[in-house]
Order: sequence, then C-alpha cells, then structure tokens
Amino acid sequence: MERIEKIVELIKKAKCLTAFTGAGISVESGIPPFRGAGGLWEKYDPKYIEIEFFYSHPQESWDEMKKIFFNSMGVAEPNTAHKTLAKLEEMGFLKGIITQNIDNLHQKAGSKKVLEYHGTIDTLVCTKCFKHYKTKDTDLSVSLPKCSCGGILKPDFIFYGEGINPQVYQESLELALKSDVMFVVGTSGEVMPACSLPMVAKQQNGAVIIEVNTLPSAYTNGISDYFFEQKAGDFFAEIAKRLG
Repeated sequence: MERIEKIVELIKKAKCLTAFTGAGISVESGIPPFRGAGGLWEKYDPKYIEIEFFYSHPQESWDEMKKIFFNSMGVAEPNTAHKTLAKLEEMGFLKGIITQNIDNLHQKAGSKKVLEYHGTIDTLVCTKCFKHYKTKDTDLSVSLPKCSCGGILKPDFIFYGEGINPQVYQESLELALKSDVMFVVGTSGEVMPACSLPMVAKQQNGAVIIEVNTLPSAYTNGISDYFFEQKAGDFFAEIAKRLG
C-alpha cells in the first residue's frame, strides 16, 4: 500500500505524466494478446497481415482478418484500466497515451490524446485512392470490402512489412521525450520500434517508469523504477480509489 501511495504522489507531482500501453491492457476486455500462451498467433497465421500477402491474396486476408480482429475487437468494451487513464486525463494529470493497440478502447473510454502507434481497426483505407472510411459504417459482411472507386479497402493499421506513420512516429517520440513519469502497461517490450519509447523517456529525460504487467518484461529489470506484477484493472482501480 505504501508503494501505491508513492505512485499517487508521483501522479500529482508529474509535469508530464504519460502512458505507454500494449495488448495486456485489453486482455480484461476479452481481447487476446498476439503473442504468448493463448495469443492470436497460436491460433492464426500472422501471414494474413503481411502486406505483400494482402496485396496478392486480398480475399484470403480479409476472410481471416474478420475472424482475428473484427469479430472480437469490434464488440469489446473498455475496462477499468482504460477508464482510469481517461479519468486521469480528464483530471489534468495525464498528458497523453502512446498505444501499440489497434482496438480503439482508449478512445471508447474517453481518452482524447491517444497516439495509435500501429494504427487502428476503427477506420479502413482504400488501397487505390486512399479515401478513409469508418469501419462501423462499412459492410464487412461482403466477401471483399471495396471503395466507391473500386479499390480494395485495407484496415488502417500497420501490417508486417509496412512502416510506422511518420507523423505518429514523431509525435510519439516528442511525447516520450517530455515524459517525466510514464506508465508502461501490458507490454512485453519486444516489438520494435515501439518498445524503444519508454527507454527514450528514461534515458533522455530521466522519467520514472511505473510498469504494470502480469509477467516480467524486457523493461522490468532494466528501466522500470516500480513494477506491479498484477492485472492492469486491479492496479488502476486502486489508483482511482486513492485519487477519488
């Protein structure tokens, strides 16, 4: 309990409190992680979101992507961790979230400043004219979703073989460099280049790293100042309680 009080104190005193989140924060919302035991890649082949495979086999990719992403993520709801982070922003403490997740749950919870490092399933983009569509307004029951121009629609997240959006990359880097306290939640710290951001915050700005994970990560014995080995929902429920 003393450690939680220390975290609350850090939250209140931080000049730039931020959060860096990964798949683990959304597990309590019913979305399995990609890697590890019970992960999506144990059940599905990741080739379906390789960009070259998508362009050469769009129908096959879409058939699998509907199962992998849209059937589960589309109906998921934010959990206590997402909601508490949104509340911290509303209270003026949290300055922004950098997320590796594509599930849109931070925004559903009410967070405004969210940098989606790997993109989102909330929108689709035409591979021909680059027009964007809201996923919820698109009929995904058709065999192959297409744009009004006839081009094939692609989920607006980063496929294997694609680069990070330059603007998101830059904004994320700038936010990490400003961070003096950073929550690192539900991430293994192994996916490049995203995993370098907490390191940038620590090494370039001396940020205090508060890690919340159910298992130790690549950060735990390196840059983490505090490690809470528990579910994100339980940790943030306690934070919310202390902050009223």
